[in-house]
Amino acid sequence: MFVSRHTLAVAVSALTALTFAASAQAEYPEEDITYVIPFDPGGESDVTARFQEPILEEELGVNVNVTHRPGGGGAVAWSEFQNSAEADGYEIIGVNLPHIIGQPIERSDAGYETDDWKIVTFFHSTPNALIVSKDSPYETLEDLVEDAKENPEAITLGGSGTYSANHLDMLRFEKEADIDLTYIPFSGTGPLKGALEGNHVSGLFNYTMLGTEMDNVRVLAVASEERVKALPDAPTFKEQGYDIVGGAYRGVAVPADTSDEVVERLREAFATANEQIAEKQEPLGFVMEDIHGEELDELIATLREAYEPILEEAKEDD
Repeated sequence: MFVSRHTLAVAVSALTALTFAASAQAEYPEEDITYVIPFDPGGESDVTARFQEPILEEELGVNVNVTHRPGGGGAVAWSEFQNSAEADGYEIIGVNLPHIIGQPIERSDAGYETDDWKIVTFFHSTPNALIVSKDSPYETLEDLVEDAKENPEAITLGGSGTYSANHLDMLRFEKEADIDLTYIPFSGTGPLKGALEGNHVSGLFNYTMLGTEMDNVRVLAVASEERVKALPDAPTFKEQGYDIVGGAYRGVAVPADTSDEVVERLREAFATANEQIAEKQEPLGFVMEDIHGEELDELIATLREAYEPILEEAKEDD
């Protein structure tokens, strides 16, 4: 069979391109990876990253250096990342839902856009929880609601960031209960323990992890469909007549132009890490996930639809 020089040249060129692509995929990563956590040390994102770090290093064969860049409920780091990170897979960043939906909707100067990166995976979720100290006058959720009706805005609840999962579900709770509370944003979960222990806030609207970690606290309600295994005595909001189910999904993202091969390599490493750390995280109130691809897009669309009316109403009230 006769093969022209042109046909042979095209075939060789195609084979070379495929070989190069396969080589590039096999070579990643060759350098250390920086894993940016956009919150303070001590919170859920940091705790998880510390669990993940040694497993990621084993899977990827390079050092994975966890760093912190707190501020603006994550917005400072997310803005810097979208504006300056190289699309080579050597800088990755923790991302949270619904934060990355709510902040750009609520304020035009958030500095980043919800869709201006590639999200590798969401690896876990944590329901919100309303937590008070054991010596609080609020023994039940209804105690708090009754006091809030008599003293509008007097009850202060600390949470992680503005227009974050904590903030948005507190706004939903206000609407459901027809009360006015005062939300106090902190730069992450880490500082919230000291704020409650020092009586700087009336309570916390944060995540289930604090309810399992902290001594001398009372969890008045959890925003889940069913009681969380790690907090079997804590009733859900739904049990108490408030249709509030929500919390944070946490994952990791890379710049938008990052190759699909690099994204998949990272996803596989994070999936392996998830399998190995589940036994450490589930007792802390975490729900392990592996949300990627079309399922990830559907989740973002669903949460955007759920929270957009709340955010628009909040903008009108400001």
